[in-house]
Amino acid sequence: MNDVYDEIERALESGQPLVVATVASSRGSTPRKPGAKMAVRPDGSLCGTIGGGCGEAEVWQAAMDTMRDGQPRLVTVDLTEDVEGEDKICGGVLDIFVERLLSEGEPREPSS
Repeated sequence: MNDVYDEIERALESGQPLVVATVASSRGSTPRKPGAKMAVRPDGSLCGTIGGGCGEAEVWQAAMDTMRDGQPRLVTVDLTEDVEGEDKICGGVLDIFVERLLSEGEPREPSS
């Protein structure tokens, strides 16, 4: 996970946008546990992982949406559903918090 923190530091120092997806909670058998992080760069490339497979692809899409509109999201990845193929074999549920980091100079919303 140090790679993700290094990526966050680079993005903040350079003023480049970065989206971070963090496993907020997990239930059942899941590939990663709470606190696991994945960073998504503006070009769509990744650093770190929240579990791989089609669940990670779903979170990647949400991350790209967040990159575009800046809105945080909570994505639930259900690995219990029967699907064709073998990429949902864990059998648990992950809740992933997806947020875009503010870079230096980017306006922050006033606090209420």
